[in-house]
Amino acid sequence: MTQFPSYVVTGGAGFIGSHLCDRLLEDGHRVLAIDDLSTGRTANLARARAFGDRFAFAEMDIRDPGLRELLGQQEPGVVMHLAANSGVQPSVKDPRFDASVNIDGLLSVLDACTSVGVRKVVFAASGGTLYGEPDPGALPISEAAISVGEPLSPYGITKKAALSYLRFYATVRGLDFSALALGNVFGPRQDPLGEAGVVAIFAKRLLSGEAPIVFGDGEQTRDYVFVDDVVDAFARASDRASGEVLNIGTGMETSVNDIFTGLASAVGWTGEPEHGPLPDGELRRICLDSSRAAQQLGWRASTRLVDGLRLTVEQMKAAG
Repeated sequence: MTQFPSYVVTGGAGFIGSHLCDRLLEDGHRVLAIDDLSTGRTANLARARAFGDRFAFAEMDIRDPGLRELLGQQEPGVVMHLAANSGVQPSVKDPRFDASVNIDGLLSVLDACTSVGVRKVVFAASGGTLYGEPDPGALPISEAAISVGEPLSPYGITKKAALSYLRFYATVRGLDFSALALGNVFGPRQDPLGEAGVVAIFAKRLLSGEAPIVFGDGEQTRDYVFVDDVVDAFARASDRASGEVLNIGTGMETSVNDIFTGLASAVGWTGEPEHGPLPDGELRRICLDSSRAAQQLGWRASTRLVDGLRLTVEQMKAAG
């Protein structure tokens, strides 16, 4: 058995990435987390570090030329690629930087993987942005709509382009992949100070005694999926769903107003939210048909929204 990690998680100190590290370690694997800590936090890795020498961390930008050497030293079989410039609004503000991280960074990872003999990449795609604004009658939307979807933000554009690059590397360079088109992931460790993650942002403000800001009329919908369910999909995809793009969501629309109501109940808040203008690049409605993930991975979301919101609030309270 190799002395080196068998998995690499890029963006491993981030919200989803750190939970994925924990899951892989609990499953008995060796794990190397790579993160430049621009948004990730070393505090997220406290649980992973408890696994001793089965876990390692490297602070590195995925565009760094040293990535190839690092992967060569670690000899991973699978790379879970979650590192990204995340969120719609940051991409709208700076499309070139978004492309640098999400396209150039992806190519850096794929080139490093093919150079050192990685077997497979599992890629974090975006079910919330790939499809553009779908026809409400087509919801929940299936993966077949990717070919005709027109993303409304640079973030969605880079995530859609990434799928073509993954197919190229699979066909021409023999690097297997699965791409998981994630719904709106929420749960403990999500950054409440960032621009993405309405659940974390609302929960933080409510716990601080401040009214959350609802953009627009609050009736825009998303497919909110709990982080534990998402990392379960990643773990399953490590040896299944070759060459597949799979939606990972609940199949249910939940409005921003519903999220506010659920969190206010969990916190005990009796006030009303504030309101602000809807930013550019935001969809009106989306939810995902995950029946292909059920077939290919044996996966389905198992955490009820109310339970996920409660767990998120409890974690925030415990963290102070």
